[in-house]
Amino acid sequence: MVAQTLIMMAMAMLADGVIGDPPRLWRRLPHPVVLMGRIVDRADRSFNHDGAADGRRRLAGILSLLLLVGIVGIVAWTIQHLLSRLPGGILVEALLAGILIAQRSLVEHVRDVEDGLRIDGLATGRVALSRIVGRDTTDLQPPEVRRAALESLAENLSDGVVAPVFWGCLFGLPGIAVYKAINTADSMIGHRGPRYGAFGWAAARLDDAVNWIPARLTGLLIAASAGRHWRRSLAVMARDARAHRSPNAGWPEAAMAGALGVRLSGPRRYDGRISPEPWVNGAGFDARAKHMRAALDMTVTCCLLLGGSLVCLAAGAWLLGW
Repeated sequence: MVAQTLIMMAMAMLADGVIGDPPRLWRRLPHPVVLMGRIVDRADRSFNHDGAADGRRRLAGILSLLLLVGIVGIVAWTIQHLLSRLPGGILVEALLAGILIAQRSLVEHVRDVEDGLRIDGLATGRVALSRIVGRDTTDLQPPEVRRAALESLAENLSDGVVAPVFWGCLFGLPGIAVYKAINTADSMIGHRGPRYGAFGWAAARLDDAVNWIPARLTGLLIAASAGRHWRRSLAVMARDARAHRSPNAGWPEAAMAGALGVRLSGPRRYDGRISPEPWVNGAGFDARAKHMRAALDMTVTCCLLLGGSLVCLAAGAWLLGW
């Protein structure tokens, strides 16, 4: 039933919000995303041969992605099927789905960046930031550290919370598991460059596709959480989102920039080289501590709005007999 799936996902969000990712557990057991990453790594080492033609590497990447999605989808469907036959199986399914949602860890990691800057100084803030972004952080100044953290917060609110919940609502545990497999593959091999430009092409394109709707939903959630600045959030999103280098990340980032009145994106350093990215809300302020606090509060509000929406939709589906 549709109502049961929606309730299961609302319970999954609650479980992640309350429990998060207990370090003791994942020191003893491999996290599901780690297992997905091992499949991707094995495929990379086995099939992505240096010197092979781009067409051959692209085909190998497509087949590797299909293998990953197939394995993850079958395992998740089997678990869901078995749990559906057990009393209270929906609770276990919600706990498993909650493992694949990252709302609590997202807030904690970004808060660590601000706490590092405020309490221990710039060096600690840079170290905390390096755990959540791929760019060089060694020379960043406090406004740049905060800008990068806000961009990561907005993008990962979409990739780590809204998107997995969206696909979980549509297809249950297999939906959220397959989404995380695609997203994991993109994070590992979906890069431009000589090694992954062809082999990771399918992972990057499919990740863009499965995040298209969730990214835009995330932008709307951020605007809805922006209080009296909701109009500015929507206006900046409508104006600047498409100028972003990513077809999806620009929507939540632009909504966040508008809600806070800060500028995001812009030039950044990767592997020692400057990447000249356009600004989002270029007339905005440099991010300060108050903007970080407001962004974290908005993120929590977004998660509450999303969870509350699931409960309301589930009630409507139940009344309609779905």
